[in-house]
Amino acid sequence: MQSIRIALDAFGGDNAPQVNVDGAFLALKEFQDLEILLVGREEDLKPLIKESPETSRISIVDAREVFPMSEKPSLLLRKKETSLYKAAIQVKDANADALVSAGNTGGVLAAALFVVGRIKGVDRGAIAVLVPSKNGFTILIDAGANAEARAEHLRDFGTMGYEYAKLLGREKPKVGLLNVGEEQEKGTELTKLAFDYLKNDLGDSFAGNVEGRDINYGDVDVVVCSGFDGNIAMKTMEGTGKLISATLKKEIKKSGLFGIIGALFLKRALGRLKKTMDPSEYGGAFILGVKGAVVKAHGNSNALAIKNAIRVAYQGVKGDLIKKLEEKLGGK
Repeated sequence: MQSIRIALDAFGGDNAPQVNVDGAFLALKEFQDLEILLVGREEDLKPLIKESPETSRISIVDAREVFPMSEKPSLLLRKKETSLYKAAIQVKDANADALVSAGNTGGVLAAALFVVGRIKGVDRGAIAVLVPSKNGFTILIDAGANAEARAEHLRDFGTMGYEYAKLLGREKPKVGLLNVGEEQEKGTELTKLAFDYLKNDLGDSFAGNVEGRDINYGDVDVVVCSGFDGNIAMKTMEGTGKLISATLKKEIKKSGLFGIIGALFLKRALGRLKKTMDPSEYGGAFILGVKGAVVKAHGNSNALAIKNAIRVAYQGVKGDLIKKLEEKLGGK
């Protein structure tokens, strides 16, 4: 059985390196054919690695520096001793199959696009995020890599999202284009041209225009948009989720004893709802369009989120997602 090797930026994220090491061990317990390369200061990482059956599948790649969360992404290529840069090099040099980092978002994008490198025929990489929906999840792409995009970029995002949805178990994914209305004539010149491109490339798999509400409560599996629109949509959903949670807690307290009793009866259902809405359960965002599996975990990830980010990368490698995208997009 050939192992899948994932380079983990051990010093990326607000809670590094402890949660990254803990998350790595959780992933190793789940996947028996997984190996983890912890990239970071060796003397800091060694004491965190406890002896266990999984220890033999974990190794350290020494990196003397950390790429700060507030650093300009463009500086990554100059800071070649950082754990993020060295983790990306592991993928570029084929020492690892995937990169996972909870570090600086712009830095991870720079590592993906300029160190790992874009797939031939792809002008722009894109961030694909799994958003909770009535069908389990909807893939939102692009969620922030490209503030501006051309119609042909949106077409490529649609293809990437389609293949990713298939990897995640959707047999016949439906792809929608985010717009201000469902009618074909709605939107800007950009979305109208992108509509034609997506229809031509995806055929019946293209569901046409969808609106913001369809991201969470529509019948499509993938929603395509620019990174500007996608990031606003994603942050709006995060805020709405927090508002619902805070309002629910407030109203339960205001209802006194009966409200607390009612909440106890609903505890199991509320627990399932919380789990469904918990970003930690979804792991990380796939940066698609590059020649390796690159996954960005949330900056304040806990060990569970890191484990699930590793799972996302593992699934991408196991399902040959990069090879499929190369075949689909390489000739464009």
